[in-house]
Amino acid sequence: MALRILKTVRQVAQPLAVTLGGQQTQQLIHTTPACCEIRKLARLRVVDNSDLGKKAMAEGRPPRCIHVYNKRGVGLIGDKVLVAIKGQMKKGILVGLKQKQKPKQPKFDSNNLVLIDDNGSPLGTRIHVPIPTILRTILKEKTLAKGADYTKVLAIASRYV
Repeated sequence: MALRILKTVRQVAQPLAVTLGGQQTQQLIHTTPACCEIRKLARLRVVDNSDLGKKAMAEGRPPRCIHVYNKRGVGLIGDKVLVAIKGQMKKGILVGLKQKQKPKQPKFDSNNLVLIDDNGSPLGTRIHVPIPTILRTILKEKTLAKGADYTKVLAIASRYV
């Protein structure tokens, strides 16, 4: 019988005093490393220009993964995830990952996410980072299998890798 050791990721935030314009404010610093797999509580980076994503990234409180919509529970490129962002639950599509990829899929420096609504259309109007070309075939297959239209995410992308 194999023994599995489950590691839980806890966010440890330490206060840091910062002086800006004569006023002293406190900010929180994340001391946990960024997770290389997309599981529950993994920190993600919003790469579209949606208002909710821009505000969360500017505050230094990136969205955290709550649930991955696949059987394995580990997110891959093109998977849909449920994230907690600024006290709300939103859905998103993973467009770039730090983890080791399949052949001919690029590996990114951060875990990138595009926020979508319930029917699959993106909340933003532009994606700021290049997305992998393999995402075209992955999202087109998912569009045919499911009712949502994920091809709109491909339409707002400006660059492909």
